Amino acid sequence: MRARRRTVTLAASLVLALGVGPLAAPAFAASTPAPSAPGRSAPGRSAPATADPRPDGLDARALREAVAGLPDADATAALVRVGGTDGTWRGSAGVHDLTSGRPADPHARFRAGSVTKVVTAAAVLKLVARGEIDLDRPVQRYLPGLLGKDFRPVTVRQLLNHTSGIPAGDGLGDTFEEVYAHRYDTLTPQAVVASAAAKGPEFRPGRKQHYLNINYTVLGLLIEKVTGRPYASAATGLVLAPAGMRDSYFPGTDPRILGPHNHGYQAVRRADGGTEFVDVTEWNQADRFAAGDMISTTADLERLLTSLFGGRIVPRPQLREMFTVPAHIEGATYSAGLQRFAYAGRVYWLKSGGRYGYNALIAGTRDLSRTLVYSVNATDAKGEGMNPVAERVARAALK
Repeated sequence: MRARRRTVTLAASLVLALGVGPLAAPAFAASTPAPSAPGRSAPGRSAPATADPRPDGLDARALREAVAGLPDADATAALVRVGGTDGTWRGSAGVHDLTSGRPADPHARFRAGSVTKVVTAAAVLKLVARGEIDLDRPVQRYLPGLLGKDFRPVTVRQLLNHTSGIPAGDGLGDTFEEVYAHRYDTLTPQAVVASAAAKGPEFRPGRKQHYLNINYTVLGLLIEKVTGRPYASAATGLVLAPAGMRDSYFPGTDPRILGPHNHGYQAVRRADGGTEFVDVTEWNQADRFAAGDMISTTADLERLLTSLFGGRIVPRPQLREMFTVPAHIEGATYSAGLQRFAYAGRVYWLKSGGRYGYNALIAGTRDLSRTLVYSVNATDAKGEGMNPVAERVARAALK
């Protein structure tokens, strides 16, 4: 039972998958049988995609086909929202869970993973606008002793755009089996940062760009220090509430997804060579913290995207940081909380997230002429490459 490990982020995979070459055929046809639930036969039921009947010029057929045939070997459900001045499309497909085979809830909550970083970046920039944080001030001035004497000064801006040089912190294991065995355990953000600091710097701050959760874990601690409130409370007040994200929250050490949600599964190889789908819905994500702890809905993430890009969360002078990639670093694509992605003659700013059982993405042009939000219940959400269902959705929505 060994799951493949992700070697690049989902967003980076999106760039590789969509940025070059012709459109590939779907990896699975709509007739692919549903996977078997752990220990029982497959329900054999696939909920039809539901959609806005007036797609206003978007390729509704391609979008319907992108989520057709779920559940399959790659995903058990998909929730999609395409919007902007070009028109709108809403769709859902798949099942709530493999045991019952009930249709997927299109309004379900899910683990948003690293999309949380967008909220964290927005919260920091809002505090910058209020004069409570200085982007060019070293984080060591705010959090003395956090990194140790081996680290040069790391500015808040360098944390935001992943040029800090702080290495990755330790987790609760390297294989799926190891981390699954510890899924109810708590690893604190402080312990994660301490393990990273003990390794010493990876590179001199500002010299390279390396996307790592540790940067946003530190930013979460910074938010707590500056506001005097827990990260969840501060981020909710600074970003979630102003954006109208009423169905989003930070679970902390609670392994459950509260409220309506579709189950997530991880495909693992059995000793006999077969595949088993393990329910991974419940999982303590405390170590993800400000880098990936949020639970949300597609409607809420769309509200976040539109209100943020529209200048209603972060004042426009500070908002420019979210659309600024370090020009002095060759190959850099990350800004404050987002990633720049050019495709089909447009520039999109996006953020993806992947936790076991769940893949999520928000993407939009800066003028909001086209936006995409999806949640795909991927059966290998932390594996190499981009999930085939998510790739089909992105190709259909962004072309």
